[in-house]
Amino acid sequence: MTSWGLLGTGAYAPEHIADNTAVAAPLGADPQWILDATGIRERRRAAPDQAASDLAAHAARAALYNAGRTVDDLGLIVVGTSTPDELGPSTACRVQAHLGAGRAVAFDVGAACAGYLFGLGLARDWLAAHPGSGDALVIGVEVYSRFLDPADRSTAVLFGDGAGASVLGAVPEGGLASVRLGSDGTRADTVLIPAGGSRLPAGPGTLAEGAHHIRMDAPAIRRALPELFDRMLAEILAEHRITLDDIDLVVPHQPNPRTLRIFAEHAAIPFAKFAVIGERLGNIGAASIPTALAAADAEGRLQPGDRVLLIAIGAGLTWGATLIHWTAANPRKARA
Repeated sequence: MTSWGLLGTGAYAPEHIADNTAVAAPLGADPQWILDATGIRERRRAAPDQAASDLAAHAARAALYNAGRTVDDLGLIVVGTSTPDELGPSTACRVQAHLGAGRAVAFDVGAACAGYLFGLGLARDWLAAHPGSGDALVIGVEVYSRFLDPADRSTAVLFGDGAGASVLGAVPEGGLASVRLGSDGTRADTVLIPAGGSRLPAGPGTLAEGAHHIRMDAPAIRRALPELFDRMLAEILAEHRITLDDIDLVVPHQPNPRTLRIFAEHAAIPFAKFAVIGERLGNIGAASIPTALAAADAEGRLQPGDRVLLIAIGAGLTWGATLIHWTAANPRKARA
């Protein structure tokens, strides 16, 4: 049977930096309080002329370059995002046009912070069902800054903008060992953007209420995160009959660095095994895991044979966990 692995990774962060001093001002808060409460020092903001597809295309080009692939090698583009360019068409179609990847099938996945993992699962299955169709490009991207209320302490301090991408293709061995996904729609109201869809179309009333901003029930999320993290971790270990000692790197979505430390301590996982990017980028939703993967790859933290655990919990609620037997030898780095 063919194995499917990550051939290359890439990421893009907009140039503008919003540090804690800038974020704290509209809140009337102390910048040090933000750092102490979240572990976040800064986050990025897209330029006025940048939409989600623009960030995604930058990350995609980096991933293709690092994989030694071109757009002509792509048969599929999957974009995970909660902040699309527009309600329709899909942001993936915009990315396809940016890249000139005319032969690739393109569509979006709406699973919030777990969107990249949902995309990986779909891409793996699509490639298996369409042999010889080319590689898959799986992207996570968010432009949360367009949907933030700068006076809301529960969201303004956390969210940033960014994109991460991976090229998924056939590998001799290893690769994606499993992709486990889940959802609980009864908790959909814990994190949402209420207005702008078919239930509450944007209008003067929704604008006056700020209903186009992200709203989050922070206590409910704090309860859900460890519950689902523990469940997914236990399921992955049981499925593969391994222990925590067998995991070489944990690449989680990035709610904030302080929360990740709590996860690590609770699960008895050394924090040094976590790939953490939230201190400088904040929570970038579906872009968190592919961006953290790209950072770990660039830093030499991913070696052939490593067991890499990807784990995410997102709005919906949605969640996912993926175990990868790392096989990708970055062609560009190998020739350097």
